[in-house]
Amino acid sequence: MTTVIVGSRASRLARAQVREWLGPMRERFPHVTFRQRVILEGGDEDRRTASLAEVAAKTESGSAFSGKQQRALLAGQVDVVVHSFKDLPTEPTPGLMVLPVPGPREDVRDVLCGHTLTSLPPGARVGTGAQRRIAQLRALRPDVVTVPIRGNVPPRLGRIKGPGAVDAVLLAAAGLGRLGIGAEISEHLDVATFPPSPGQGALAIQVRTEDEHLRELLAGIGDPIVDSAVRAERSMLEALHGGCSVPVGAHATASGDSMHLSGTVTSLDGKEQVRATANGPLDDPEGLGQAVAVELMKRGADGILAGIRA
Repeated sequence: MTTVIVGSRASRLARAQVREWLGPMRERFPHVTFRQRVILEGGDEDRRTASLAEVAAKTESGSAFSGKQQRALLAGQVDVVVHSFKDLPTEPTPGLMVLPVPGPREDVRDVLCGHTLTSLPPGARVGTGAQRRIAQLRALRPDVVTVPIRGNVPPRLGRIKGPGAVDAVLLAAAGLGRLGIGAEISEHLDVATFPPSPGQGALAIQVRTEDEHLRELLAGIGDPIVDSAVRAERSMLEALHGGCSVPVGAHATASGDSMHLSGTVTSLDGKEQVRATANGPLDDPEGLGQAVAVELMKRGADGILAGIRA
């Protein structure tokens, strides 16, 4: 009997993601015992710091939600880690590799809970701690006041009616769907005007490069279409020298043997926004991502990102 220790963050959503992945794994590998282990990340421990960018800057890996899990994996304390792909840095970690992305991918869209975009009153308070969401919301509704909130999904929803109440919160549809609380959604935001984070809605399954037994066991579990879409989005982000906390949106869709990718970079005040799109072969997602990144840079994304980093 083979035992595989699966690591993840401690939140309800992270545990739900592990269950989502383990369901088909247990059916496919009945001879394998899968056990879960939770790992408390810096972004989960430090909730007093409002900005995820500030939390990420304090961590060794530069990521608020993946560094400790990756170190546990390298140390052999777990055998595989299930990440939310948008939380994983684009720069590879030596000694670790990400398996082909499993499918299906959850809803990639962002959502508003508490109000729709048009029903928000002038000067409304909207809770979100993500720079991309702040920037894109300001681009669409410059009158709105963003309130930095972080933490697990249910407590964030509770801020709509609780102490320090906000009028609405901005969240990922995938998280609410996986937690079974999609009824809380007031509006799904169109990806054309509110593009999601690269990799949003997808899971990243990470293992040690040297673990040939596990790599062989899990070979072939990925969804080629989902994998190519996520690779295109993440390649664009990497080419822009972006990270988990920068206001970069991306959305890739496949049609036959080709793929369409749209990308957006928005200034933090929402006053500047550049967009670019391109089509490319399904089997070269990295080339497509790099092509869109080059076009974004030509249109001024480099200046926006430089100002944010400064």
